[in-house]
Amino acid sequence: MRRFAHRSWVILLLLAALAGCAENALVLKGQTEKLRQEQLALARQKDELQNRASALDRDNQEQAALLAQVRQQNKLLEEQVSVLRDQLSSTTAQLTRLRDEKRATEQKIQAMTASLQRQGGIPITPNNRLLQTLPAINLPDVYVRRDGDVVRVELPSHRMFEPGTARLLPGAPQLVATAVAEVMRLYPQQILGIEGHTDSDPVSNAQYRNNHQLSVARALQVYDMLVTHARVPQNQLFVVGHGGNHPVFSNATPAGKQRNNRIELVVYPETVSR
Repeated sequence: MRRFAHRSWVILLLLAALAGCAENALVLKGQTEKLRQEQLALARQKDELQNRASALDRDNQEQAALLAQVRQQNKLLEEQVSVLRDQLSSTTAQLTRLRDEKRATEQKIQAMTASLQRQGGIPITPNNRLLQTLPAINLPDVYVRRDGDVVRVELPSHRMFEPGTARLLPGAPQLVATAVAEVMRLYPQQILGIEGHTDSDPVSNAQYRNNHQLSVARALQVYDMLVTHARVPQNQLFVVGHGGNHPVFSNATPAGKQRNNRIELVVYPETVSR
């Protein structure tokens, strides 16, 4: 009987131990599940942080690109403002020079008139109807404009001369002949100035020391064409080389330089009686 009781007691102890182990296993399982859930939460939090960091990085890159674009636009605007300031300054200086040139021309005409009268030469009389009609010259890059009491016909050098020289291009005689024919049709007795102009770039041709020499050489080429081919009387013409002193546009752009390289046929209000 005692032996049976002892065995029963042992069995109860084993059952209690087994129950304790089961309980511990359940606790361990719960803790493991809790840790797994915390791991998952941390992984999600990590992913969210990485996504936010990536979004912030993209925003920073976009802002940097926008900032670079704004800086580039500001630089372009500053350059445009600088060019406009140069053009305004050039225009103001040009207006001043034109006024001075007009005054000097009037004095020159008065001196020429007085000299011819003293020498008993050809009388010169003004023509006040000069500006009522302007020449109609439909040629590429040829411009006609009023300038005070004179008319200026701009002939483009890039269509008349080889670059940096006074050598005529094949189409130059026809261009000059067409322009002069219209000028002489309207103003057959006006004094006609042949003025050479260049841009501001230094002369690269060793034949000419400066732009004044080049502008005079080009004007003389046109003078020879007018006298030889157009049969314009020599006493009706005079030649002037201004170099780059009288630009019509800013030399800051290639288009402005091309426009400034020109020959101007300047029709004065004074006439020469034949």
